[in-house]
Amino acid sequence: MSNTAQDDSFQLYDLRVEVVCPPGKRIMCGAKEGDYFTMQGEMIYLPPNQGISIYSLAAVMPLLPAKQRVTSPNDWMTTDALIACPDPNCPSQLQITREGIRTFSHSETTIVPLHHK
Repeated sequence: MSNTAQDDSFQLYDLRVEVVCPPGKRIMCGAKEGDYFTMQGEMIYLPPNQGISIYSLAAVMPLLPAKQRVTSPNDWMTTDALIACPDPNCPSQLQITREGIRTFSHSETTIVPLHHK
């Protein structure tokens, strides 16, 4: 078995998801301009004493695993980063920013064996 076959590493971007809102507009979801959370692997981290609306989180959650992965420069997942608040009366958006890239090990993230073809 070669060293390449034994390597079970993969990489994911760390993400920062931040509330943005047009100046002077009222945010309905309880967030404040600049509120954010970060994502490292499967873990979401909020700063102390800061929350996030479950509805806002539900709107952005399906996109996060795809935003963590390396994508083609031509893919909309690479370029599109603003997600509207699900409340039609709230002008806020969540901006997803790719930050540093982190390396993970398949064997440390699942018990399912890795099969190389």
